[in-house]
Amino acid sequence: MKYCILIGSPRKNGNTASLLKPFIAELENQGEEVSCTWLYDKEIGPCQACRNCQNEWSGFGCIQDDDMQEIFDTVYNSDFIILATPIYSWYCTAPMKAALDRLVYGMNKYYGKKNGPSLWAGKKCAIVTTCGYKPEKGADLFEQGIIRYCKHSSLIYCGMLAVRDKGYDAEFLDDEIAEKAKSFADKLNSEQVAYESEV
Repeated sequence: MKYCILIGSPRKNGNTASLLKPFIAELENQGEEVSCTWLYDKEIGPCQACRNCQNEWSGFGCIQDDDMQEIFDTVYNSDFIILATPIYSWYCTAPMKAALDRLVYGMNKYYGKKNGPSLWAGKKCAIVTTCGYKPEKGADLFEQGIIRYCKHSSLIYCGMLAVRDKGYDAEFLDDEIAEKAKSFADKLNSEQVAYESEV
């Protein structure tokens, strides 16, 4: 199975990156193919709602000349999409939001003169996130947004791993959290999906 991880963190040594290390290691230990895309490294313009992409049902079709075609191709050729992001203001970071906006149009050909297909229907999607509040108060709105996003796009939503950052003086990734990340990867890979949170 091919996993595509879109990483919406600006820090390559931050909490989200730390949480992903045992998660990715578990997937790779099980022989899965994993690709990571750091969205802050990419040029991703906001969706312009021009609907040019709706004229092209076999591909992305966006007129913007930035890095979203590359991201589209990576997502399109994957089986499982992982949205990995810290929570800023109760939602994902700006480049993650821009990518999600572009993908919902470019992948879903619903918005033109004729109703077209979803190019990513049936792919699986899950969330790996970190937040400063308890997950039920910090990551809940993002999860609800992605649940609706998946339903709209005919994606299969498979759950969320949400871990709280307890402060600058507290250790973030301990053995227990690392085991939760590995367990979440195992559940996704075995299709026994579940919501996990560290409060």
